[in-house]
Amino acid sequence: MNRIITYISNYIFVSDEPQKVDAIFLPGGSHPEQPEYAAELYCKGLAKWLVPSGGISVKSDKWHGVRSKAEIYDGDYHSDCEFFTDVLVKNGVPITAIIEENKSGHTRDNAFLSRKAVDENGVEIKTAIIVCKAFHARRCLMMYQMAFPNVDIKVCPVHCYNITKENWYKTEKGTERVLGELARCGNQFVGDIKHYLEFM
Repeated sequence: MNRIITYISNYIFVSDEPQKVDAIFLPGGSHPEQPEYAAELYCKGLAKWLVPSGGISVKSDKWHGVRSKAEIYDGDYHSDCEFFTDVLVKNGVPITAIIEENKSGHTRDNAFLSRKAVDENGVEIKTAIIVCKAFHARRCLMMYQMAFPNVDIKVCPVHCYNITKENWYKTEKGTERVLGELARCGNQFVGDIKHYLEFM
């Protein structure tokens, strides 16, 4: 059983060291830790562009609200993108460095609609970092690689919900999240594999 846990952990929890890139992708969410970390990387000179993504939840048809630090980020937000943009700006990122995508409702759309937004802004991206929740890393990487097949993409995750590579299997919540991600990695890849193979 330990070996199975190790295999799943190594597959789901992708993590790379930060490096200088053209852009930082931010798949949607309601935790400020994601855009805070992205802003930190930007302020260190590691990226020229930031691409926050996300509209409202496709499950509940509304925005869930700020999950942490609501006393700091207390705006009247209506989407992941709007929230992330405010966090980025409050942490030193100029609005001119931000390319917004505010229509997506799930990870696949985060990636493909970000690609559309980048293309519409005439921005060329050859290297990128994804800043996402740690247990969301593999699925984000898969989706963004399909949307940006010629871009060298790294993942620099943040920990939300206290679910980590080391502890996910110790709680019902962590197990549910990670095994759910494992299933969705396969399910969401099925519909896009033909598109992906065209670029190989």
